[in-house]
Amino acid sequence: YGTWADLHYDASAIVMRPAMALTLNGIAQGYIADRIARLFRAEGLTDIMIDTGELHALGGHPEGGDWPVTLDGGAPRRHIALRDRALASSAPLGTVFDKAGTAGHILDPLSGQPAQPLWRLVSVSADSAAMADALSTGMCLMSAKEIHAAAAAIKGVRVVHLATLE
Repeated sequence: YGTWADLHYDASAIVMRPAMALTLNGIAQGYIADRIARLFRAEGLTDIMIDTGELHALGGHPEGGDWPVTLDGGAPRRHIALRDRALASSAPLGTVFDKAGTAGHILDPLSGQPAQPLWRLVSVSADSAAMADALSTGMCLMSAKEIHAAAAAIKGVRVVHLATLE
């Protein structure tokens, strides 16, 4: 992995050192799901599940009921129902930078280095997939007490799954 000093950009190009990669999925997948949902709603479409890596349910399942979602971030699996809501999950070690699988893609904002993973999976539900996406990523750096306090402070946000490292 590299540091921000290894990244150079202007209006015409983004240049990184060789073997460096950049992902914007800390919020981009949720934002894109929300944009697609707005387009579908504008056309009058309902009962659709949008999956960009994060989920945005418009209505319920076309065959009736809510959309069934299984979160597989540790035992036991968690099953939730989704209707007219979004869901995002972050796994600190879901993408790693080293062969040992210990340097995860969620960075400590103070050091810019991979954060020490506290959770296997953090899943958040909200009205907006971008909000759920940003929160699930940021909450990977928080204690359980901090996570629940943050969720309680934001209208419509629910922490639906916290899977510990075992």
